[in-house]
Amino acid sequence: MKRLADALRPSLAHTAAVVKPRLARLTSTLSPGPGRPGPRPSRTWYFTASAATAGLALAAGAVAVAGPFDGAGQRTAERDRAVALTLARGTDHDGGTGGGGPESVPSAPPVLRALGGAAEPAKSGKVPPSRIAGVLGPLLADPALGEGQAAAVVDVTTGSRLYGTHSDQAFTPASTTKIATAVAALSALGPDHRLTTRTALDPDTSELVLVGGGDPTLTAHKASGGWASLRTLAAGTAAALKKRGVGKVTLSYDTTLYSGPSQHPIGVNDNLAEVTALTADEGRTDSSSSGPVTRVADPAAEAARTFAALLKEAGIKATPPGPSKATSRATTLASVSSPPLSDVVERMLTNSDNDIAEALARQTALASGQPGSFAGGAKAVAARLTKLGLPMRGASFHDGSGLDRKDRLTADLLTSLLATAADPARPGLRPVLTGLPVGGFTGTLAERYADGGAAGLIRAKTGTLTGVNSLAGTVVTKDGRLLTFAFLTSGTTDPQSAQSALDRTATTLANCGCG
Repeated sequence: MKRLADALRPSLAHTAAVVKPRLARLTSTLSPGPGRPGPRPSRTWYFTASAATAGLALAAGAVAVAGPFDGAGQRTAERDRAVALTLARGTDHDGGTGGGGPESVPSAPPVLRALGGAAEPAKSGKVPPSRIAGVLGPLLADPALGEGQAAAVVDVTTGSRLYGTHSDQAFTPASTTKIATAVAALSALGPDHRLTTRTALDPDTSELVLVGGGDPTLTAHKASGGWASLRTLAAGTAAALKKRGVGKVTLSYDTTLYSGPSQHPIGVNDNLAEVTALTADEGRTDSSSSGPVTRVADPAAEAARTFAALLKEAGIKATPPGPSKATSRATTLASVSSPPLSDVVERMLTNSDNDIAEALARQTALASGQPGSFAGGAKAVAARLTKLGLPMRGASFHDGSGLDRKDRLTADLLTSLLATAADPARPGLRPVLTGLPVGGFTGTLAERYADGGAAGLIRAKTGTLTGVNSLAGTVVTKDGRLLTFAFLTSGTTDPQSAQSALDRTATTLANCGCG
């Protein structure tokens, strides 16, 4: 348990760094004693910040350790992401839990002391499953959750399943599929793996090949934000060419790392570019946008054209680029690499990023000896999870993002994935937990759980397709226990009402005195 706490501490510290400035503004409004909240501001954000900080501190001791709609014109998981990215890293949905206000707000000094390491330890003993059932059963029976529901709750410390209803029944998981993709990719490649884009020069023909390495985070923006930069690659390539006395090249690009269809089975979609080994800024036609936007028809060709323009700025003339393949004779001139896979996984989960998810499925395939295709990725993900000993009965993968409605997962598998990521013996899987959006603060949960006292206590991946709502993640309960949970539904008719019902369920679990 101590090792798991040490592994999660950097993530908690990062979130604390975000929260602490907000807490400073709380000092004048909070009373000096815990449990005695000061006057309520016009919005609940300050209370949310305090509750989240307390929850994160509690989680440190307790741990001691939506997705997109389909292609039929429905609202997608990334529809509101542009707004939330200005707050943190993106959002799936609008609205809160619909619950009441926070139970009580601790004063700032105790919270800050807790962040320094004085978190309350988790309580020992077993959680009565009957109590969990009594709490969750009525909430999951809400008509807003459609015609079918499945749920599972697992105590991370003991590994015991505390609650289950149809938990072994396979449902369309929507974007919670990304949890499985993340576990499989980290298992196959390791958290330190990097994705490299390079240029290679053929000594005989002077053909310069831009070789795609499958990095979905490659950017042409002037400010790269720490991601691999196409501008840096162009500058390094131009410098290497000038040293060789080369001022003009025949430019081509190589996407042969991936194979099979590049277009997702659902067809053209504003939430996913064609999946190719070479892309810049996810092929967005509006590079300033962070939400759904029309993608370029050929992301690889567009990236190569952008690269040619950057070479020209650096003093190298290039022919209009076309597809090719780097030969064994070609010499690498320059390269840029993504941050570690752990960072890429976290970005994928926090933002519910479909482009990254599909790239990670293909990378998992290549690392597993499978073709870098939709089919290869699906096969490799399933094989990796089977190798981890996870409950795969009923599971079926067809992509990495959850956009495909033929995907099937069970609540048992989702909670097992999260519990496995929390296993102290598997520190390489920890980014699956640290990448989950934090309720009330980051990513697709930035605007959820602001009320009800669960902000900061819930970290979860959302999933939404037409008629489907899902939620899976971790929660720190009122008595300091870390639980994994998964809620899957089908036949929902009002996505906002279904989302609110799931949020109430998760909030109630957080506020449950389960000891």
